[in-house]
Amino acid sequence: MGQRTKHFTITVLVLLLIGSALWATFHYGGLRWRRLNQTGGYLSNLTASRSETELWNEGIEKVKADRGTVGQVPIEVPSELKHYSDTHWFLATQVAEVKERGIHNAQDFLDLAAMIQRGDLVAVAAATENYLLLGVGAKADDDAFTRYEDDHSIGIYNEAQLRDEYARLAASLAQTQSDIAGLQSQLRALKKGERKKQTELQKQITARQQDLKSTEDQKSLLDQSYGQPQTRQKLFDDYESLQKLAQNFRGRSYNLDNPSDRQALKINLLSSLRPVGLKILEEIASSYHQKFDRPLPVSSLVRPEEYQHYLHKVNRNAVIIDTPPHSTGLAFDIDYRYMSGEEQNFLMNELARLKDEGRIEVIRERNANYHVFAFIDGRRPSDDLIAASIDEAQASPPAPQEAHHSRKKSAAKSKGRSAKSKGESAKSKGQRAKSKRQQPRSKHRR
Repeated sequence: MGQRTKHFTITVLVLLLIGSALWATFHYGGLRWRRLNQTGGYLSNLTASRSETELWNEGIEKVKADRGTVGQVPIEVPSELKHYSDTHWFLATQVAEVKERGIHNAQDFLDLAAMIQRGDLVAVAAATENYLLLGVGAKADDDAFTRYEDDHSIGIYNEAQLRDEYARLAASLAQTQSDIAGLQSQLRALKKGERKKQTELQKQITARQQDLKSTEDQKSLLDQSYGQPQTRQKLFDDYESLQKLAQNFRGRSYNLDNPSDRQALKINLLSSLRPVGLKILEEIASSYHQKFDRPLPVSSLVRPEEYQHYLHKVNRNAVIIDTPPHSTGLAFDIDYRYMSGEEQNFLMNELARLKDEGRIEVIRERNANYHVFAFIDGRRPSDDLIAASIDEAQASPPAPQEAHHSRKKSAAKSKGRSAKSKGESAKSKGQRAKSKRQQPRSKHRR
């Protein structure tokens, strides 16, 4: 009887251990599954198990893949993606949205960082199943961070770095002055007949004098910025604020003394959009990916004005009006250079639909980008407000875009109005608003 009791007890213990193991497996496994789902874990095809780097590497192969003869159909640009007859109306529409909503636009990377900290902007992943960033931040440099005020970039430093910068400028001035003196000495030593050498030396002297002037201007700006106790302390505070952000920004620490870290931080800051802009991007990308099994290539997101001015030197499409659309965080660009005709036509019709719904402004640029601007609440600004913003949109010449189209009539305002000729010159902003009404959608629209 004692032996049977012993066997029974052992059996019960074994069953209890098995039951405990099964309970733990289902309980903790279920918790893990729920946690992953809450943080975007078990999404389509378990993408959480793959890093952004893996997704980007796989995605870029699809983006750049040779299409061959598949989808080689004529490209048909809908009227919604062409310029208005008044080429400034496109930019004025975006300026009007900024004015109506009181939207803050980023002046520099520090301003951009502050917008991110306030929650105005959200992070955009480097790669997902539906889209990838292709060229975002490509022109970001590894220079020290700066404040952009009155069209000038002012370096921000702590006290030790400021002393180092003054020392660097002093050494540069001394070296340049020495170089100029040496070149002038060589020039004086030449004989009158040695004109070719004289011309070459004079070119070198002129170039070094320009370098000297540039360095002197840098020192003068530094003196003005750090010479006053109040502005000096403000710039020191800016540096301290940026340093705190860099210590833990989107899961990574950056050393502001390290040039490669500075560049990486700038790229990370540029990988941002306002939530409404990201929502539009994801919607477009999802449709494109579902149709063609390729991630949508996004070439530009938010761009501070300082960065925009730098880009304008190499890209005329980077407008330099007072409120560049990209500096608001509402605009992004889609790269179409690798797409087939079928892909472009599909994407353009999706963009045209969103524009017809009043959710975006959009244009097909000749530099292989679709520029998309999201309206805050899915409603275009009024014609009157757009007309009142025309002057601000004329600060820089319009970049060459696709062929023009006229603005569509508003259902509420179209009754009783006669169409105006495309070349008409309006005498007032109100007349101009009436003269640019959009014609019916192009017959080439699919």
